[in-house]
Amino acid sequence: MADTLVYLYAVTDAADAQDPATTGVEGAPVRRIVSDGLAAVVSSVDAVRFGEEALRRNLEDLQWLEKAARAHHEVVASLARSGPVAPVRLATVYLDDHNVRALLHERATALHEALDRIRGRVEWGVKAYVAPTDDAGVQEDAGDGAKPGTSYLMRRRAERDRAAGGLRAATDAAEALHREVSDLAVASRRYEPQDPRLSGHREAMVLNAAYLVDEADAAAMRRLVEDREVRTLRLELTGPWAPYSFATLEEP
Repeated sequence: MADTLVYLYAVTDAADAQDPATTGVEGAPVRRIVSDGLAAVVSSVDAVRFGEEALRRNLEDLQWLEKAARAHHEVVASLARSGPVAPVRLATVYLDDHNVRALLHERATALHEALDRIRGRVEWGVKAYVAPTDDAGVQEDAGDGAKPGTSYLMRRRAERDRAAGGLRAATDAAEALHREVSDLAVASRRYEPQDPRLSGHREAMVLNAAYLVDEADAAAMRRLVEDREVRTLRLELTGPWAPYSFATLEEP
């Protein structure tokens, strides 16, 4: 078994590829493997630490995972500043340079098409949450003139109705926003709303989407989301990012 394996970050145009202004996972130097007009950006990594079993253990280690994800992203982001880039899933490892070169040759047509699709474009992310509301007024109204038990039930019912109405209003507003942003974007992709434990917010998420937008439309994208005032929604706009959602290189 060789002492090293090849960790793959992304694929980009060979003519445009610049050496990323950063090192890769675990501080490994980044280099390029070129074939068919494409450049695979890679690092040589320790064969023991990145072997199948070791890599499975590392991916369950949150500290290792966070550092690796940050390093992986820094390489991709650095490449994206000089041209279109097709990111590869975190912890994609090949046996040697020959295998990576074969990948570029076998999938050259699809990779060139993917790079052309994202050229001059970036990814933006939009998340929408149900805006928090003040229910103090409901509690006071529900308790007016009623027996304690009845008052409690009325208050609970009012709270449920209020929450359901807020969710419906937020969902409708999020759908309207998604349609408007999709009209501006070249492509869009929706994901399942994140659980509060993952999102870090108590409020329910009603939109979790990524949009591929021309770089020239960056200001319009910001205005569309950041300047929007919707009482029922709290919005988060992130980006611009390398187009992870629209040019990801995965195994067929």
